[in-house]
Amino acid sequence: MLQIQLARMAQILFLSYQLLKHFLKQLLSARVVVPLGAALFLLLVWLFQPLPPAYQLAGYAYRTVLIPRGASLQAIADSLATHGLLKQTNLFLFLGKLTGKDRRIKSGLVEVPVGLPPYALLNYLARARPHLIKVTIPEGVRSEQVAAILARKVGVDSARFMQLVRDSLFARALGVQADNLEGYLLPETYLLPWQPDERELVRMMVRNTLRLFEPDSIQQRLHQLNMSIHQVLTLASIIEGEVMVDSERVLVSSVYHNRLRRGWRLQADPTIQFLLKGKPRRLTYRDLEIDSPYNTYRYSGLPPGPINNPGRRSILAALYPAPTDYLYFVATGDGGHHFSRTQREHLIWKRKFDRIRRQVARSRRKAASRR
Repeated sequence: MLQIQLARMAQILFLSYQLLKHFLKQLLSARVVVPLGAALFLLLVWLFQPLPPAYQLAGYAYRTVLIPRGASLQAIADSLATHGLLKQTNLFLFLGKLTGKDRRIKSGLVEVPVGLPPYALLNYLARARPHLIKVTIPEGVRSEQVAAILARKVGVDSARFMQLVRDSLFARALGVQADNLEGYLLPETYLLPWQPDERELVRMMVRNTLRLFEPDSIQQRLHQLNMSIHQVLTLASIIEGEVMVDSERVLVSSVYHNRLRRGWRLQADPTIQFLLKGKPRRLTYRDLEIDSPYNTYRYSGLPPGPINNPGRRSILAALYPAPTDYLYFVATGDGGHHFSRTQREHLIWKRKFDRIRRQVARSRRKAASRR
C-alpha cells in the first residue's frame, strides 16, 4: 500500500514538474527554467513528505492527544502544537484543506508519534484509529447511573443520553414497546472511543439486550411462560435489586413466579426503593403505602416496567426459575435470604432475623459510644 502511494505521489510530482517547466519556459530563458523547476520540485517533495512505514514508526516516541468531537482543524492543530507535535501550524492547516484530509480525522484519544512533518502528520491522523477505553456498567444500575458512568469515563453528554433513554419514539424505533429504555441498557464491559455518539451508544446497548432473546429456545421459553420481553426484563430487574448471592437468583425468581401464578402481590422491596430514589435505606410502613403502580405491596402483578438495568444472569433467572414451591423469603442480614413455603414458617424466620439485626445494631451503638 505504501509503495503504491509513493508511486502515485512521484507521478503527481513528475507531472507537476513537467507542467511548471512548460509554463515557465514560455516566460523565462532556458538558463533559468531548469534550476527554478528543480527548486520547485524539491519544495513539493519537502511539502508532501510521506508517512514513514510502520516499522520505522515503532521507533518513535508517542504522545496521547484528545481530538474532541466536531473539533475544527485549527483546534486540532493548536492541540498538536501544545503537545509539542507540530511547529509549522500554518503549513499543516494549508495542507489539510488542500488535500481534504482534515475531513478524515476521527475524534477520540489518539497516540501520535513525535517528530512527524506536517503532511506525514496529516496522513497519520487521517488513518489513526482512536484509542478504545474499557468501561464496565455494573448489573442493576439505573439509567441515570449508566449516564453518569459514561460521562465520567468517556465524556458522554449525560443529559443527551438520558433524553434518548426517555424518548418513547426512539424506543419504538429500536423495537422496544415501552415508554422508555430503562432495563434495556445491558450491563457489561464495553470498549468505547472518547465521546462516542450518544444515539449510537444507546442503540448498541439496547441491541445487545434484545439479542439475548433472539435464540429459538428463548423465544419458546417466552411462549411457555406467556411473558413478553418487557415483562421478563421487569422481573429480572426486581431479582437484580433483591439478590446479592448469585446462587439465589433462581430461588428469588421462583418465589416471584409462584406468587404471579397465584395472583398475589410480589411485595418486593426494590420496587419501593425505586420510588424513593436516592441511596437504598430501611423501609418504613409509610413507604409501603405510596400510591404508585410500581408499589408491589399495594398492587398485584408486575410493575409497568424495569426498575434498573438487569444483567444476563438475572435475565436468565427470570426465564428459568428454580422448580420450588417457595412463596416467601426474608433477608438473613449477611447478604443472603431464607426461603419459606408457608406464611407461618416465614414469620418465625422473620422474627428470628429481626432479633439478630436488633442485637447487631445495639452492639454497633455500644461500640460507637466507647470511641
